[in-house]
Amino acid sequence: MKTILLIEDNEELRDNTADILAIAGYQVLTAENGMTGFEKLLEHKPDLVICDIMMPVLDGFGVLHLMQQHETLRDTPFIFLTAKTERADFRKGMGMGADDYLTKPFSGTELWETVANRLRKAAIRKKEFEPNLEGMSKLMYEATGKASLQSLAEGRNIDKYRKKQVIYTEGNHPTRLFFVQKGKVKTCKTNDQGKELVLDIYTAGDFLGYNALLEGSLYKETAIAMEDSEIALIPATDFQELLNNNHEVAAQLIKMLARNVSDKEQQLLGLAYNSLRKKVAEALLNLLKKYNPPKDTPLVINISRENLANIAGTATESLIRTLSDFRDEQMIEIKEGAVVILNEKKLANLLS
Repeated sequence: MKTILLIEDNEELRDNTADILAIAGYQVLTAENGMTGFEKLLEHKPDLVICDIMMPVLDGFGVLHLMQQHETLRDTPFIFLTAKTERADFRKGMGMGADDYLTKPFSGTELWETVANRLRKAAIRKKEFEPNLEGMSKLMYEATGKASLQSLAEGRNIDKYRKKQVIYTEGNHPTRLFFVQKGKVKTCKTNDQGKELVLDIYTAGDFLGYNALLEGSLYKETAIAMEDSEIALIPATDFQELLNNNHEVAAQLIKMLARNVSDKEQQLLGLAYNSLRKKVAEALLNLLKKYNPPKDTPLVINISRENLANIAGTATESLIRTLSDFRDEQMIEIKEGAVVILNEKKLANLLS
């Protein structure tokens, strides 16, 4: 049960508002002035605060200011109660960090909707989402109620790409978001000597090209179809409209991207300092996560030796020798060119 602190000096309004909130299933604490309200804030740590602006002893601005000074309270959703004649005060409050406001008089429905909306957005801010497409889909579900990001791709034009065909190129301006409906796509960078480093692999159900859209920058990598693929094209304006209309989604995506950058830094450190066996083991385990085979099915990775070598950051000949060693040690086997993982735990132990 969520707890709400209601700070209001008008006894009749305070009691009526508390009753309306209680009907909706909230536990309600009340205070008749800002000082008493702040004391209850410190004691009970409620999930949300509803606070009048004009009050004796300590007004609503004072309550909000004190909350901002306490690390444990500053992220608590805060809703101002304001009269129509207090519009300037409302703007001041929102500038200080209030999340929303209700204009007196308000209906029970307005109160319920505002409270529910703020609690939902606060829950999104507190959650941690993995910095990958699965985390992105979960975020969109929490924020919009839609099953996944796939709703963005519904009814879009579908382009077909042949194996090794370029989807977008490093240095170009992003104009759309890409959704893989069928096939596999790799993103990679190539140095001046023509050496390729594979940054990531995308399979059916994944989006790609969103980093450049979020940053408002050029593509920093090239995307190439690894096999015949079908890609839905989503205009950048549609994606940006979704973000602009939902600040919680935008904030979480920024957090996810920051974590993604950290993961990439760790990957680069591994490529620079890990032994050959560690590099190949890590590449196989990362691909296994990407392929995500169902339980009780063979752990099969079907990828060319060239692409696998580029992911591991090694020469193809060195990769082949290492795979042969792994096979002799019964960690993997090779079937029709595909790598079958026999002992995932033993591979993971190589990384420790």
